[in-house]
Amino acid sequence: MLLIPAIDLRHGKCVRLRHGDPAQQTGYDGDPVERAKDFAGAGAQRLHVVDLDGAFGQGENHAAIARICTAVDIPVQTGGGIRSLADAKTRLDAGAAYVIIGTLLIESQPAAQQIANTLGERVIAGIDALGNDVAVRGWLKKSSMGRDDLIRKVAQWGISRIIFTEIARDGTGEGYDLAALRSVADIAATGNIRITASGGAHSLTDIQRLQELPSNVDSCIVGRAIYEGTLNLAEAIAAVA
Repeated sequence: MLLIPAIDLRHGKCVRLRHGDPAQQTGYDGDPVERAKDFAGAGAQRLHVVDLDGAFGQGENHAAIARICTAVDIPVQTGGGIRSLADAKTRLDAGAAYVIIGTLLIESQPAAQQIANTLGERVIAGIDALGNDVAVRGWLKKSSMGRDDLIRKVAQWGISRIIFTEIARDGTGEGYDLAALRSVADIAATGNIRITASGGAHSLTDIQRLQELPSNVDSCIVGRAIYEGTLNLAEAIAAVA
């Protein structure tokens, strides 16, 4: 199980949201670059960096993302506000190893397919749902396409990894939604898609319980639990390696 620490950027600072709601934001002190270096030093093999300003259409954090990519020698996956192939290439040019597209999967499927066809394995689909309802635009808008149909569509485009977030769990510390993840994993398996779980981690037990799921659930994203000290990153990485 690959444990991936998260850095969510808003106005250049590290923050965490509850249920993705910008009105329920917790800010954390410290330079995001130093956070990234600390995570790498603790043994992280990948970082998850989200531009929340980009996701909300309220600006961008390109400079901070580039600084993070330069500061660490581990792969960085980044999303939030990627609306075109040019946007995706900008993140890669900044040093990111992978780009995450979410809103585009719903609002501009030809553009999403173009990115997938052009960038191949460097593209990850971000599917964020409340039950079967997929949310876009920084989770501020509900889409017309359901979660399961979107997974099948993504498989047709050849995307090989999905980051799945159950919004009801995000930022709550209530643990990952194992039932939802099992359902997503079963559908994704028919398209040879691997799943990264996101939303709800509080303790090492939450990470370990993911190992009960189908084998294509092979990684997880952790944010608030690290920042608030309910999970020790180095110890957790060692425990689930």
